[in-house]
This record gives sequence, C-alpha cells and structure tokens, in this order.
Amino acid sequence: MSKPLNRRQFLEGSGGAAAATLIAAGAARAQAPTALAAINQSFLFDGKPFDPSLVIDTARILAQRPVVPLVATDLPEGYASLSFDQYSGIRAQPGALIWAGENRGFTIEPLHRGYVFSNPVSLFTIEEGAVRRIAFDRSRFDYGRVTPPAGNADLQFSGMRIATGLERPFEVAIFQGATFFRALARGQNFGALARALILRPGETRGEEIPFFRAFWIERPSPASGLLVIHALLDSESLTGALRMTLRPGDVTLMDVEMTLFARQALDHIGFGCTMGTFLSGPQSRRGFDDIRPAVHEISGVQMRSGTGEWIYRPVSNPATLQVSSFMDANPKGFGLVQRERDPAAFMDDDQRFELRPSVWMEPLGDWGAGSVQLIEIPSESDVNDNVITYWRPRQPLAAGSETSIAYRQAWCWQPPERPGLALATRVRQGRGSQGRRRRFLVDFTGDRLADAAMVASTRANISTTPGQIHNIRLWPFPERKLMRVGFEVDPGTDSLCELRLVLQSGGQPVSETWLNRWTW
Repeated sequence: MSKPLNRRQFLEGSGGAAAATLIAAGAARAQAPTALAAINQSFLFDGKPFDPSLVIDTARILAQRPVVPLVATDLPEGYASLSFDQYSGIRAQPGALIWAGENRGFTIEPLHRGYVFSNPVSLFTIEEGAVRRIAFDRSRFDYGRVTPPAGNADLQFSGMRIATGLERPFEVAIFQGATFFRALARGQNFGALARALILRPGETRGEEIPFFRAFWIERPSPASGLLVIHALLDSESLTGALRMTLRPGDVTLMDVEMTLFARQALDHIGFGCTMGTFLSGPQSRRGFDDIRPAVHEISGVQMRSGTGEWIYRPVSNPATLQVSSFMDANPKGFGLVQRERDPAAFMDDDQRFELRPSVWMEPLGDWGAGSVQLIEIPSESDVNDNVITYWRPRQPLAAGSETSIAYRQAWCWQPPERPGLALATRVRQGRGSQGRRRRFLVDFTGDRLADAAMVASTRANISTTPGQIHNIRLWPFPERKLMRVGFEVDPGTDSLCELRLVLQSGGQPVSETWLNRWTW
C-alpha cells in the first residue's frame, strides 16, 4: 500500500522552489556540460567496467568545478504543469520493469519526469561488472490521459521505484526529487521521508537543496535479499558519493555510506535527516476543526544519547517556527517515530496513519560532538512534512575538505533496539487550575510497571525551565503495566517552558526521559 504522492507538495514550496532556481540558472548556462557528460568523463558510462571508487572519483572531480545546475527545459510542453492525477497515471509498462521475470527478488521501475518532478536523473544498472545505461523509451510507459512525448525524446528519469518479493511483491522504496527517498517495512504505508543530506534548513539566508545526478544499481543475486545502490550527489557547496544497501523485511534496513567533497565552507550540514507530518494530536491541537481526533504520521523524536540515556520528545504543530537542539557526542541512535498504532486514535480509513513507519538512525563510526536538531514548522494541512530531525556536527566542513560518514537506517514499527524502560506512550494537555497554568497527563507503559512493589516506590522527577511545577500526582495501574503522571506548569510571564520528566525508583530510572517544549 502506498501513500499518494500529492502528500509531498512541500516540494513545491521548498525543494521545488530551489529546483526552479536551479532550472532558471541552468537555462542561462545552456552551453555548460550536462550531468551525463560529466559522468561520462569519469568513465562511468555504458559498457565500461564498474568500481565503486569511480563514483567517489567522479564526485571529487566535480567538486573542483562550479556546480552545473540541473536543466529541465527539455520537458515536453505541459509536463511541468501536469496535475497529480495526470502524472500518477504515467506508469512503466509491467514488462518494462528492470529485472522483471528474472526472479532476482527486486524490480526497478524508472519514474517519468513531470509534475513537480521535472529534474533529470540518469539511471544505470551494473550487470556482470559492467555499466549499462537505462535509456529512456516512451514505448515502455503507459501515459494514461497524457499525450506521450516525441518519439526521439531522451528525457532521462525523475527517479525510481523499488519493489521486492517474488510471490507477493510490494513496493519497498522510492527515490525521487532532490535527495529525497522513503522506504517501509512489510505491512506498512509510505510515510516519513528521508533526505541524504540537508543544508542550512530553517535559516534566514535560505536552505540549499542538494540533488541526485545519477544512480547505479547493482543487479542482485537471486535470493540474496539485498540491493546495492550507488549515487552521485551535487549542490552549490559540495558533491558526494553514496553507497546504499537495502534489505527489505519486517524491519527494512538501509546502510548508507557517504563521502562528501566541499566546494565551499559549510557551517550547517545535516546527516540522517528525516521529515514527517504532524498536524494535530491530544498534546497539540491548536483549535483544528477536524473530524479526526488525531492527524500525524510521526508522534515524536526518539534519541539514545552517547551516554546511553533514552530520551523521547513528542512533536507538535506550533503557532510559530520552533528549533530545538539536543547536544550530544557520538549518539547511539535517533529518529522520528510513530508510537500510536491504534486505528481508533485517528479514525482515518484512507490515510491509515497507524501504519506509517518509524525511522531510526544508528550512527556507524565516530560522529564526534554535535546535536540532534528538531525543526517544527506551523502547518494547516496534512500534506506538509512539517517536522524535521537530523544530526548537526559541531565541526564545520572546510572548503576543499573530504568527509566520510556512515549510518544504518531502520524503517520499522519500533526501533530495533528498545530500552528496558517504560515508554511515554500518550500525552495530553489542557487548561490548568488557574491563571496561565497548563495541565499535563503523561502515560508511561512497560513491563517494569507491572511490579506493584517497585511501582509503590516510584517517584516522578519533573522540572521546568523557566516556570514552576505544581500538583504532581501519580496513578499506578500495575495490571495494565501503566503509570499515569499528572502535573501543572506555571510559566509565570514567560511564553516558553522546557519540561523534563523521568520516573525513578531507588534513584534509578524506571522510564525513558520525557522532554517537551510548551509554548504559549
């Protein structure tokens, strides 16, 4: 089951706007070499032997030149203004899928350009150690209600859709637009979106949008269960080479190895970026007049710090842009998670938010000092990915520098590694007893809360900066493995409070650390 592409209309306001700028610049530089020509200069073209180091060498070579913007002026008339329905009607013919009928466990569907996906991407396969270019051929597409392009057009592609499984194949990943990609575990709907790289998000000087120029996909061995993808990344400030290994299943894993070459100094770069939608929920409604009790595909940010502390921060749909930084060194994991799996919490039989994936990042190697960044953007619609999280290293990239980084990404129902602690599973807030006070109810659930004797000695350690905490109360339900914590926050004259709550017994944590930002 796949989530409609029109949920990604944020591209028109963010990546799409940046792409439009690149297209305009590219039109003014029509004599510049194409991306494909630059790739060919590095001997990664049709029929040549493939070596992963060649992608890295290509990125290194490109970094020594000014960026060549993507050019979308070759699109047939009207294709850039297709409606979503028109564009979604353009699909590859069943027999045109790469490796269709070969029983290799994967098929690749090249994706047509059009709609908001106008930028060209080159696709290659690696067959018996040699590069094979996937040539554009209009006869391999069903155009639905759209007039096909001219027969001699070579439009390249906008990305690719990956399916897995032999007897019951299902879509498992999509790479399309800038450096966006998404995946899912078996039984899920597409939801949160990942980005290979994020540059300067939320800054007044404007975000820089990197983009994929080309993919090289290794033909998988039968029954191997994995797919290896190489990619070339480019932007105004840097270039990069990626090697991604996809392993679908009940937990779908994506191992990412990335080498970056900086054209310019970069003081704000993000790794392991994930984006998701949060419109409303019990802890953040902002007066939405919506028949659904909750509208979100992710509920919070899960973190495991370098010291091993498990932290959970519910996300919100704030009235103003909010940026939070969680300082750390060598984090053990972080990501956007969906903790609400009860369909009754959403009552939306179309979107099925309870089936959306959590996305967990496990850094590999030494990531050094930095912070998990959380950006929460005000939104009035559930088509916007208004929550962003990523790792921001403290050390900037110097011009001319080379940087390598790796991580394992899990698309899952819950993070593969779970704490032996109670989890914050539900949050509610409302008007307090007086003045500007806010009342919170936080539910913790976990096997340890079934121990009545331990629960009797459990206390809630709650703090706020600034402000004061009042009226703390605990409701233990050992038979339900649940502890409910109620309290009020008095912000005084302040408009923002940072809350921290952890259940403790005998001075030791019984629960993960729950964080929250309250804004007036």
